[in-house]
Amino acid sequence: MRAALVKEFGPPSSIVVEDVADLHPGAGEVLIEVGAVSINFPDILVVEGTYQNLPARPFSPGKEAAGRVIAVGDGVSRVRVGQRVLALVEYGGYAEQLVVPEDLVMELPDGMSYEAAAAFGLVYSTAYFGLLRRGQLKPGETVLITGAGGGVGSAAVQLAKAWDARVIALAQDEAKAELARSQGADIALTSKPDTLRDDLLAATDGKGVDVVMDMLGGDFLTQIIRATAWEGRIVIVGFASGSQNPIKPGHILVKSISVIGLQSSDYRDRTPELMRSSMAEMFALYEQGKLDAAVDTTFPLDKVGDALQYVKDGRVRGKVVVTTGRG
Repeated sequence: MRAALVKEFGPPSSIVVEDVADLHPGAGEVLIEVGAVSINFPDILVVEGTYQNLPARPFSPGKEAAGRVIAVGDGVSRVRVGQRVLALVEYGGYAEQLVVPEDLVMELPDGMSYEAAAAFGLVYSTAYFGLLRRGQLKPGETVLITGAGGGVGSAAVQLAKAWDARVIALAQDEAKAELARSQGADIALTSKPDTLRDDLLAATDGKGVDVVMDMLGGDFLTQIIRATAWEGRIVIVGFASGSQNPIKPGHILVKSISVIGLQSSDYRDRTPELMRSSMAEMFALYEQGKLDAAVDTTFPLDKVGDALQYVKDGRVRGKVVVTTGRG
């Protein structure tokens, strides 16, 4: 089989695609012939060697893959050969084959392509646990989604609308703002930190936002806190702005604001049944036409370095997917 390998940490161009030995499932494991795998920003950090969880080299990055089950190990009872599935993993997806524990595998809806499924897993599960479990979003509340137009931001906009929230999207530019509007955002802003507080208060008649899912951090988060409603919940997902400004406790205290962290892969590892049930819920919304995986573009496996660079350059609107021609 072919696999994209990190042999030495470096820029996206340093990843190499080579022939490696076929894989075989052990007890409790499933072997998947991969059809598609998505690019996620943490993959870039993994390739560059700056991510918090780095396996021994050489290894294949890739946190989610969709394909067909071609073998199962002893003791596997829920998954069968021939099923079309999605697997969520810590690494290993950038290859034509992937071995995963049965717990991490979920069956795909009949009408969902491998490309859509690969674009679905990590970003939608992040949005789900951020908005519903950590943010406790309720119908009718106003939610702010930063990083709109990217993978997690696009997923969060769609899910929040599916749950009957009023959505304010904060996007990097007008093109990504327009994408957020097309995905259901009630208001899409391109505000910079110096105007963000006033823009959010104007959009909420001075009340502020009830729930925030923030991928930016830095000065954006500083101003978002000032425009959060009483008993608001701010879920911190990342720091794409490049900085982690200190949070002023006084602003948190006077409005009884909750600031909540989210590491979505922990749900995959600690509560795999909960992860599978949440994905099944979102697959049902997909089949109802309420969610769209929003694939921006695809690259073949041998161009995976170009795919990573495309995401790193910030050109993506939605998700970038790598296809193998298999599955």
